[in-house]
Amino acid sequence: MLNPADPAFVAALAAQLPPETLKAPEPRYLEEPRGRWHGVAGAVALPRTAEEVAVIVRACGANRVGIVPWGGGTGLVGGQVMPAGPLPLILSLERMNRVRAVHAEENVMLVEAGVTLTAARAAAAAEARLFPLALASEGSCRIGGNLSTNAGGVNVLRYGNARDLCLGLEAVLPDGRIWHGLKRLRKDNTGYDLRGLLIGAEGTLGVITAASLRLFPRPAREGAAVLAVRDPAAALALMALAQGIAGETLSAFELIHRQGLDFLSETGFVFRPPLEPLPDWMVLIDLGLSVGDDPEARLVRIFEAGMAAGLVGEGVIAQSEAQRAAFWAIRETIPLANRRIGAISSHDISLPLSEIPGFLDRAGPALTALGDMRVNCFGHLGDGNLHFNLFPARGRTAADYRAVRDRARTLVHDLVDGLGGSISAEHGIGRLKVDDLVRYGDPARLAAMRAIKAALDPLGIMNPGAVLG
Repeated sequence: MLNPADPAFVAALAAQLPPETLKAPEPRYLEEPRGRWHGVAGAVALPRTAEEVAVIVRACGANRVGIVPWGGGTGLVGGQVMPAGPLPLILSLERMNRVRAVHAEENVMLVEAGVTLTAARAAAAAEARLFPLALASEGSCRIGGNLSTNAGGVNVLRYGNARDLCLGLEAVLPDGRIWHGLKRLRKDNTGYDLRGLLIGAEGTLGVITAASLRLFPRPAREGAAVLAVRDPAAALALMALAQGIAGETLSAFELIHRQGLDFLSETGFVFRPPLEPLPDWMVLIDLGLSVGDDPEARLVRIFEAGMAAGLVGEGVIAQSEAQRAAFWAIRETIPLANRRIGAISSHDISLPLSEIPGFLDRAGPALTALGDMRVNCFGHLGDGNLHFNLFPARGRTAADYRAVRDRARTLVHDLVDGLGGSISAEHGIGRLKVDDLVRYGDPARLAAMRAIKAALDPLGIMNPGAVLG
């Protein structure tokens, strides 16, 4: 059993730390973006060094006080809030926000966990390098949270997930020891991959305090196009053509349904539609090329090949960086419009690419049987990650569908699991999907995960209730 971070514990811990390291929890530490949970906490700790984090973790272990790590608070599965139980200590990494070093010649950057994604990308850009992780929440989310959730984003097709972009970690383990694994090596075959274990663990196995990140040469020229496609099957075929033409210069390939743009209009966002009239389905293609290559010419080849194959209808190729940015602004604003509408149920799923059309063909009619609802499907087609979200009919609210919400979610996840997919592509498990992990997880894998958790965190102080419940 855990104990609360009560005033006596907080006072004793404060005596071991610099002044103003501990404070009372503000509302922002107790909320999550979708408003599903309101968290509780006895105090918030804001350390500035890994050594201070170690002091905090050792004290929590000695007193069996739960720790909820907090990065930028942008997670969408409730991993950053503890809604009930003995009051935990929130451990915020926001003051650990230094870029320790950029080794441009090695394409490596060392950053602390509290560095925002925007700041990390800017530090790389200042050295003519690219840190390719790109998320809509990049101004608020922080590197520690990105790694703890193994964040994905729009550039996974070319550069991989957060795990693929990390070479080494500095972390405080549940017993308070600091693991000095902040290496800059591409090859280090010296036993178990603790780096890979902590990435994606959502703070349940330790606290990431710093990371060694991979950088890349900045593309000399970039281009984008929005093309109308007949359906998701045509989009997949077009992506195969695009990969043949663009190769590794294909940075992103996003699938967008017109419902997302209709929501932008419905909720008051001002934008210029890329295509008129809007097609039911479209793709946003992004290229990053080297000196001497012409992105517009390559996009024209993709467009023409798609037209010849009967996959593409209309299309528009960005004629400037401003137009390319406008395309991306539409894509990145769709989640904001979704939030204004209010979802009945949201699903961050991934599927084998060839199974995506079949899933969409089956999911729509099955959901219609549950009630009149609108589906907004969009996402990262290049890596099979769809955001398949359900919304109320016009004139109704998500509250009207409370009776069918769980059935709709189970229906979607059952279909995904039956097709060999995942019920969590890039957002993690958090607290939202704990039961889903049990329902759909492989028993042997779950047993191994529980054994790892018990070995590293026998007291159960690290993010109690997240991932494994």
